[in-house]
Formats: sequence, C-alpha cells, structure tokens
Amino acid sequence: MSGRLRYILFATFALSGVLLYLLATASANTGGFTRHYALLLKLNAAIAVVMLLVIAYLLASLWRRYRAKQFGTQLMARLTLMFALMAIIPGTLVYTVSVQFLSRSIESWFNVRVDASLESGLTLARTTLDAMLQDVAGRSRLMAQELTNVPDASIGALLGRMIDQTGLQEAAVFTTSGRLIATGGTASVRFALDMPSAQILADAARGRGYAGVENVAQSADKPALRMRVVAPITLRLLGAEPRVLQVLQNVPEQLTASAESVQAGYRDYQELSLSRKNLREIYAVTLTLTLLLALFGAIATAFYLSNRLSAPLSLLAQGTEAVAQGDFTPRAEIAGRDELGMLTQSFNRMTRQLDEARASVRQREAQLESAKGYLESILANLTAGVMVFDPDMRLATANQGAETILAFDASQAQWKPLSELPGLADFAARVTDAFKQQGDRVWQQQIELTRRGPREADERSLTLLVRGSRLEVAGGQGYIVVCDDISELVSAQRSAAWGEVAQRLAHEIKNPLTPIQLSAERLQMKLAEKLAGPDAEILARGTGMIVSQVTAMKNMVDDFREYARTPPAALASLDLNALVREVLGLYETAATPVALHLDPALPAIQGDSAQLRQVIHNLLQNAQDAVAGGARTDIELETARAPGGARLTVADSGPGFSQKIIARAFEPYVTTKARGTGLGLAIVKRIVDDHHGTIEIGNREGGGARVSILLRAAA
Repeated sequence: MSGRLRYILFATFALSGVLLYLLATASANTGGFTRHYALLLKLNAAIAVVMLLVIAYLLASLWRRYRAKQFGTQLMARLTLMFALMAIIPGTLVYTVSVQFLSRSIESWFNVRVDASLESGLTLARTTLDAMLQDVAGRSRLMAQELTNVPDASIGALLGRMIDQTGLQEAAVFTTSGRLIATGGTASVRFALDMPSAQILADAARGRGYAGVENVAQSADKPALRMRVVAPITLRLLGAEPRVLQVLQNVPEQLTASAESVQAGYRDYQELSLSRKNLREIYAVTLTLTLLLALFGAIATAFYLSNRLSAPLSLLAQGTEAVAQGDFTPRAEIAGRDELGMLTQSFNRMTRQLDEARASVRQREAQLESAKGYLESILANLTAGVMVFDPDMRLATANQGAETILAFDASQAQWKPLSELPGLADFAARVTDAFKQQGDRVWQQQIELTRRGPREADERSLTLLVRGSRLEVAGGQGYIVVCDDISELVSAQRSAAWGEVAQRLAHEIKNPLTPIQLSAERLQMKLAEKLAGPDAEILARGTGMIVSQVTAMKNMVDDFREYARTPPAALASLDLNALVREVLGLYETAATPVALHLDPALPAIQGDSAQLRQVIHNLLQNAQDAVAGGARTDIELETARAPGGARLTVADSGPGFSQKIIARAFEPYVTTKARGTGLGLAIVKRIVDDHHGTIEIGNREGGGARVSILLRAAA
C-alpha cells in the first residue's frame, strides 16, 4: 500500500468519524435534525462511496497480485478475510440488535398511558389557569360595579382600597379612547403602564369584557404568565365617555413553570408521535452508515495490516530466493523493534556473513586455483612425463611431457586403463609388475619402448627411466608414475664411449702401420731385382696389398680421430642458403644431380660454416651412395623457415632406412654400406648437437630416405 493511499485512508477515517458524530448529534436533536440532517446524510453517504471505491481498488490490486503470483498474496488475502469477518460478524450482530432495540424502544415511547398522562397534565394546568382567571374576572366585575358614577377624582383612592380588599396586584381605569384616568397596585408589584389593545377597548365600549392569560417572559429560560381582565364600567351620566377597568394579575411562578413544562412535553411528544416512522428510518440509516463505514474501515485496515505483515515476509522470501541463486546483496530492512523487523535485520546479518564467507571461500579458491595453475604450469613445462592413476590403474591425469613421450592424448585417455592405450600394453605390464613387486616402496626401472613415428613405416626406440610410488587419493590408494626420455642421454653416453674407444684404437693402430708400410716397401725395393718371373710378381702383389691395406687403415684411423676429436663449434650468424649454394658448387659435375629448393625468406642461423659444410657433404654423399645403381636417382635439398629457426632437409629416392637402422642410426659403426665405417651420421649428430639443433631421420612417402635438421635462428 502506497504512502499516498495510506494518507487518503487516514483522512477518510477521521472525516467519517467527525461526520458520524455530527449525524448522531443531529438525530438526537430535533432542531439540528431539521436543519442539518440532510446535508450530514449526504456527506456520510459520499464518504461511504469513497471508501467503497478504495476497497474496490484494493481488491482489484489484490487480484492482480494473485494473478501475477506475487509472494504474500495468499497471506494478504487470508488476513484481509479474517479481519473483514472479525468486523462483519460482530458489526452485523450489533447492527441487528440495535435496529430491533431502537424500533421497539421508539414504539414503547408512544403508548396510551404516556399520551393520556401528558394530556391530563396539560388539562389540569389549563383548568387551574381558567379557575384563577375566572376568579380574577369576577372580582374585576365587582370592582367595575363599585366604580359606577364615581367621579374621576375619587377613582384613584377607591382603586387603592379595592386592591387591598381583593388582593389583586394592579388595576387601572381608562377611557375607551385610551386615556388613563387612574391606576393602583400593591407596593411589591408595579407594572409598567400596559394599555389594552384597541380591539379590547372597542369590545369594552360595546359592553363586552375581556379575560385572558398572556406570556410576558423576558427569556425562554424563565417563563412568566400574566392574566389580563378588562371589564366595562357602567355610567348613568349623559354625555360621559365610556370607561373600562383593567386588572393585571401575575400567575405564580411555580404554576407557570409546571404548566410550561407540561405543555412543552406534550408538544414534543406530539411532534415525536407524528414523526416516529421517520425517526425509526433516521436511526436505521444512521446505524447503517455507521456499520458500512466500520466495515469499510475494517477491510481497509485489514489490507494495511496484512500488507505490513506480509511485506517483511515478502522481503525474506525474495532474499531467500536470491540467496538460493547466489546473490547475497542485503535486502531492505523493516524499521521497527518488533519480531518482524528483528527477523529482517537478522536475515540481512546472515546474508552479510554468507557474503563474507563466500568471499573468503572464493579467495581461498582463487589461491588454490593459483597454486593449482602454478603446479600445472610447472608440470606442463616439465620434460619428464607425470601420470597419476586410480587404484584400478586407470589414468586420472597426465601432463604434456607424458603425452609427448608416450604419444597419447590425455583428454581422450582419461579414466581408461593404461594397458588399453595404443602401443603401451608392454609398458603397462612392466609398470604394473613393478608396483606388485615393490609394494609401497619407491621403485625405478629403465624400460625400452618402441614408438611409432609420424609415418606408418617409421618406428623409434625410446629408452625411458621410469619411477613409481603409491599415492593417497580420494578413492583410496592410487599410483604416480614419472618417466624421462633418456634416449639422448644414452646415445650421448654411447657416443662418448665410442669416442674414447676410437681415440684409443687410433692411437694403438696407427703406431704399427708406418713400420709395416716401410717394411713392405723395403722388401719390394731389396728383393724386386733379385727375384724374377713368378716370384717377383708375387712379391709385387703382396707388398702392394700390404701398402694399400695400410693406407686404408690409416684413413679409418683418421676417421676415428675426426670423430673423437671434433673441435667445438664457433657459432656465428650464417646465411644457410649461401652455404648450401657454395657446397653444391662442388656437385655440379656429380653423376646424380641435386634438386635445390631454397626459401628466400630464410632467417640467418647460428652456426659454424666449416662444420655445417661437413654436415652437408656427409648427407649428400650418403644420398648419392643410396641412389647409386637404382632405378630412380633423385636427390632433393630443401631449406625452409621453421618456428625458432630454419630447417635443412636432404631426401633421396633410394631404398630408405630399415627399422633396425632407424633405431640406432646415430651410433658409430652402424651402416649398411659394404665399405663404410658408420661414422657419417654419428659425426653429423654430434655437430648438430653442438649447434643446439635437432635431427630427424625417416623414410619418404613412396620410398627413399629423408634427413631433416632444425637449426636455431641467430639472435
């Protein structure tokens, strides 16, 4: 309920109370009823219509709220109905009893006894006054007879004596023309000269007297009656003007008051008797208006109180719904010290505490998320693979390192057994056996894993260092497995070992080669002239074989020394395309031409031109050896821009690499050539590692080998 509507209701209630009081007062006052009752009745009816319109507006508003399904509407309707019934039932009962009581009371006022009593009292008063008037009239006539033919000069003295004798109060003698002849009266009562009317004097001149009672009250609060008697005086003198005797006598005050009271009561009774039907209607209308105003006021009060009661509950309901949706904004409080006000204030305190608690939880969640993100960032940047399994060895989570090393998608493999992941059945069996054998202890194993390459025909052998331990998780005891790809480390260890072996072999082999070669040459020199025929030929062939094999062994020892003693790379900014063109200038007359594809937007790289020249020579020599004698003799050299640097690729149309060679291609003495040492790719691998680059080997689609080197861009 709006504030304006409340003010209208309060003003209407106050005005209706004042008008009802005035209406009740006018109903009890005949004069007021006559003058103002119609106006008051109309004003009260107008107030009733205004309140009826207000009630209709409130009911329509309640119906709109009910159709809109607003909270508190049913409670408001019930409270309004209860308040209305509390006003209607007692009000109707009081109204019915009051109407019946007034009807019977009004009828009881107008019975025969009251009417007869009032009429008898009025008759008694009139009889008494008539008797007194006749007595005064008789004595006045006697006095008039004694004043017959009395001279004017003697009338005054005679009047005085007669007043004393008769006990009258005042007497005066007038001519019929109104001239005063003489007057007389008691000392206690002296009336002002009161002439009879002209009509009375005219009647007296014709010989008729007058007797009557007059009202001489100065105010309505003090009634006073006076008897006037006019009697003609008989004259026997010829030519004399007719005379009259006037006697004035006051009616006793007690008798006057009693007569006036009886007469007023009788008059009021007669008026009420004539308007008793209208009186019943008046009281019925007054009571009806009172009942209607009371009912309307009760209903309006019911709306007001129900609104006051339901408003806090509605606020609480809205707040509860908002809290359920996660909104802890404080609601409007009901100002007051009652239970409802305290309830809304307590609810706001609760929402504030919940908001603070939620903020604290969010802060902690943010801290946990930050810590989790930090940990995930660390795990994501670890080169080692980290995997967590549940008690049934189903994958719970894995980092990027594990996906890279084991070549699987963690999002698709989540909550799948490790043994069901493609290509990891043997790895899963080794890990499961390790957990069974070691129990709760931390274990570590080196596991060989064959992983499929980018092409279907390629496979790569990995050496993994795997560590495992048990882990407490929500579902019980889980497992954590950490694996590192140590293939490069193992290859480096092998390369270092081969370098040490090569260095020692070169030292041990080269020392006896020179004496052997010198001895063979000396034998040829000393014995060539002494022998003839077949013996000389055998000597020449034997010494030539010794010298050629010693030369071959010297070349092999030089390869060993080159592999073992590769100098550190002197890195500088280098144009790879220019270096490739320079090297290919030496292969212009080669049996197998090289198809060149250079990227013009290639960035400068960090490299040692001498060592990279050796790398290109070795790769091109291997490609020419691979295509020699084949049906196709295609060799391609390509440079291309790559993330972080440049890529150099050499491909041929030869037989390609076998799976056995791919697994150990960069180890020394691994070769498919009949006369090769197997140090070419090993040297290339070492030079690329010194340049902080990467090298990959594989087979081309449709046949042939492919070697790709990624070199870092210059700063």
